[in-house]
Amino acid sequence: MNQIDERDFTLSAYEYDLPPELVAQEPLERRDESRLMVLDKASGRFESRRFAELAELLEPGLIVVNNSKVLPARVMGQRASGGKVEFLLLTPLPVMQIAEEGAFFLADVECLLRSSKKVRHGEIVELGPDMAFELLQRGDFGRCAGKLRWKGDIVKRLEELGRLPLPPYIRREVTEADSQRYQTLFARSEKNGSVAAPTAGLHFTPEIRDALSRAGHQWAEVTLYVGYGTFSPVRVDDIRNHPMHSEYIEISPPAAAAISAAKAAGKPVTAIGTTAMRTLEGAFAATKSIAPYTGWTNIFLYPGRPVSVVDRLVTNFHLPGSTLLMLVSALAGRENTLRAYAQAVAEQYRFFSYGDAMLVK
Repeated sequence: MNQIDERDFTLSAYEYDLPPELVAQEPLERRDESRLMVLDKASGRFESRRFAELAELLEPGLIVVNNSKVLPARVMGQRASGGKVEFLLLTPLPVMQIAEEGAFFLADVECLLRSSKKVRHGEIVELGPDMAFELLQRGDFGRCAGKLRWKGDIVKRLEELGRLPLPPYIRREVTEADSQRYQTLFARSEKNGSVAAPTAGLHFTPEIRDALSRAGHQWAEVTLYVGYGTFSPVRVDDIRNHPMHSEYIEISPPAAAAISAAKAAGKPVTAIGTTAMRTLEGAFAATKSIAPYTGWTNIFLYPGRPVSVVDRLVTNFHLPGSTLLMLVSALAGRENTLRAYAQAVAEQYRFFSYGDAMLVK
């Protein structure tokens, strides 16, 4: 068990120096070419390996992946005045309460709006043929609420009109290649609705998945619809006072049975990504058991908070001072994690969504 001290609750203790040139702007030619920082959480020792070696580094157990798919939910709209407005849908599709009005569908949604001049209350933004948004309420940090109106299948409409919402630290335009590379091997079309990719899964290829299966690993899929809150900074000095965002999660009966069987047999559970870990720990916190679950979680994991289901974690490198860095530290310990991060900086690892990976075991 990691020893806790008061600095574990202090925002400044999760800062680190990151040269901007280490923020990956493009994916590598092959997904599995990424480097892999391997951190032993018990000893604090770490070493540099290759992601393609993952099957050699993991004791057989259960691997849990997030099967959500990124929706091209960023749409360039237009005001009646002709001004441009960027619209980003935030509401997960499974929780939309959709009504019909003649040939149109209607739903109350949350979004982000960006324009040179603020969109006014009651103003309608045209998002394309037969699709519009009416602003009804403004929230904090750019979040807005209102009514979305469209014809036809909403996924098809967004695929026609929208672009993938690459993270704000990728400072370039979306390309055709991103439509493939910013989706994981595990993404399912029926789980469409994330506004960001579960990026640890971006490293996986069919060959790596097959190698892990041959080595004796079993697989389970869960769903977390990644929300824009994953990029929200912590704005309080004592991280325990941070209001954590909520995300919608699903654990099916077969997935719950596989996770429960692995834990009962003493087999390690490896979460692929912070989203898979958040799903498992969030559902356990809500039910006090490993069971099927569908609903919202706002679990915030940091050192001192119990990690009940996940034994190992494959993840990318996260922003300084972020809740995701704190989540990794809940499993590995803050000092262990930051020492490994410092080594990754020294060895010029590639950081964030299109960057290299880390294994905590």
